[in-house]
Amino acid sequence: MIRSIRVRVFTTTAHTAVDEAGHRHPSEPHEVREALLEITDADGVTGYCQVQPDQVRPAVLDKHVRPVLLDQDPWDRERLWREMAHRQRGAHGGFTDRALGYVDQALWDLVGRRVDLPVWKLLGGARDRVPAYASTMCGDTTPGGLATPQDYAAFAKRLVGLGYRAIKLHTWMPPVPGAPSVRMDVEACEAVRDAVGPDVELMLDANHWYRRTEALELGRAVQRLGFSWFEEPMEEASVGSYRWLAEQLDIPVIGPEVAWGKHMTRAEWVSSGACDILRAGANGCGGITPVLKVLHLAESFGVDCEVHGNGSASLALLGASDASRWYERGLLHPHVDFDLVPPHLHSIVDELDEDGLVALPTLPGLGDDWNLDHIATHVVDSW
Repeated sequence: MIRSIRVRVFTTTAHTAVDEAGHRHPSEPHEVREALLEITDADGVTGYCQVQPDQVRPAVLDKHVRPVLLDQDPWDRERLWREMAHRQRGAHGGFTDRALGYVDQALWDLVGRRVDLPVWKLLGGARDRVPAYASTMCGDTTPGGLATPQDYAAFAKRLVGLGYRAIKLHTWMPPVPGAPSVRMDVEACEAVRDAVGPDVELMLDANHWYRRTEALELGRAVQRLGFSWFEEPMEEASVGSYRWLAEQLDIPVIGPEVAWGKHMTRAEWVSSGACDILRAGANGCGGITPVLKVLHLAESFGVDCEVHGNGSASLALLGASDASRWYERGLLHPHVDFDLVPPHLHSIVDELDEDGLVALPTLPGLGDDWNLDHIATHVVDSW
């Protein structure tokens, strides 16, 4: 039975920062606050999930999480997930899909640790490694960063040298001057294709505020360049716009990434022809539990479902099914060492081998190798 649920906020070191529009970029090393959600059972076994503190505030735990989980069997994850999801109605935005997703991940981590097995095996054990694509940060104005099409081209060649067989570009977005720009995006895509040749798979995650006509122009350009998919060029609230776009392009349109509605929204997208490849991630879609449903939905429709975002929950889902072709590794930038282990971890969960593959974790639970001593000695708040 679940006996305690808490969040500990701690300090650690980061080498990236988020701009005013929410996009991540390189920065000088600096101290940041992170948080760890911990769900512990009566025998002292704990499941963990790193969370955004503002998403799992004390009121969220007190009003929506503890009333459902305390004194309950963590193996009843489907029932517990549904009871928490029902509490989102009328929560006035306080209990988000992201918060629900964090709690669900910690529950899966708990039961995996309880039986000393990786979560991906509990979910199905479809494979033990997966090819990774390099997912770049958004464009910037940093010299030698991702400021020009030539910067993207040089970085793409470097990524291929590290073993990647596929690369996804995130191009320029506000507040970068001149963004969004179809012309700039096309020039970057052309430069990267010229740099890596025809045998490396390329994808584009475009600015999500383009108009229909701009999205169509850009989609036709990357289609001509042989890209493997076209992602989020428009506001995802308009399913009709994506259906209109998908009908006019041969390149697969992938989505939705951020549209509210968990697995139900993904069912609407694929059944209405708004996408050719589904998209879902444990953080934004309400957890591992609903994304597993999306993977099985994709299998039923004979389409892929690419799991959004990096990290242990994504790897667990990729081990559950072969409906996804790729693991999204990133966000990557010429000025950031993605493989640098932060102080609150002993190791990274997604080491890349020379063949561009990531092995699924062998540690029990989700596989994150927490440095609990560092976390304990750097706690600045808890609830």
